[in-house]
Amino acid sequence: MEGVMMKNRDRYAVAVRKPDQQIEIKVSDCKPSPGSRKVRNLPVIRGVVNFIESLVLGMKTLMYSAEFFEDEEENKKEIKKKTLSEEEKKKLEEKEKRQEKVLMGGTVVFSLVLALAVFFALPYFLSGFFLKLTGSETLTALMEGVLRLVIFLGYIALISLTPDIKRVFMYHGAEHKCINCIEHGLPLTVENVKKSSRLHKRCGTSFLLIVMLVSILFFMFIRVDSRPLQMLLRLVFIPVIAGVSYEFIRLAGRCENRLVNLLSKPGLLLQRMTTKEPDSGMIEVGIASVEAVFDWKKWQEEEMP
Repeated sequence: MEGVMMKNRDRYAVAVRKPDQQIEIKVSDCKPSPGSRKVRNLPVIRGVVNFIESLVLGMKTLMYSAEFFEDEEENKKEIKKKTLSEEEKKKLEEKEKRQEKVLMGGTVVFSLVLALAVFFALPYFLSGFFLKLTGSETLTALMEGVLRLVIFLGYIALISLTPDIKRVFMYHGAEHKCINCIEHGLPLTVENVKKSSRLHKRCGTSFLLIVMLVSILFFMFIRVDSRPLQMLLRLVFIPVIAGVSYEFIRLAGRCENRLVNLLSKPGLLLQRMTTKEPDSGMIEVGIASVEAVFDWKKWQEEEMP
């Protein structure tokens, strides 16, 4: 959609370019539950918690940004609201919030199930034909990993051809360029953001690719005779794989070790597909989202040498 979400600790901002070309900014809290606070600093587990929270937050902000591009039917609903009493409006809004939560929950569950089916179950079952030919569990696990990567890259390439996704990738590029601009000590202006890189080591795209690669290593060691049990064990290990992948992304974003930088290269190359160069208007939206939740001037004074 036409916007950028920026998160800083327990607050996040969504900046959206509305149809009238004005920028709407919404700032909200996203304080984690008491239970998640206790495990947030535990290695691997914090990656699973962060992934789930990011997925829910992403869906929530996507639905919010979509509200600015409602069709005629939605506009009629807004007009109808104006004819209701305050009590009726309150009841209707509460009902809509409940429906929104149900829809968001259903969307998250459906997305997870579809992702597991396409990127994990499908490569596994296709690799079964390779096992019949070779009889080698190791080669079959490698082939399964190759198929998973091919399906994943093919999916990214396919959706990038649609105009709407191209614009999403341009806003994704604006987000990265704003962050890189700040982290390189430059004032957050449109011109400086334009000169900054659209690639960043802490990107979610890199995380997904690392998940694909780490899964190859994990699945090579699952050696049981039952194919259904193998599939079940793969699903059980997915949270662990996500947690390990998160730890790598976290490490990559904090150090400049040559080996870590080398291992980060595949993710940065993939970002050339999932980020595009934004225009000035998109950069303005990115800057608005950053400044809504982050005092970048103070951060540069304290953190930059």
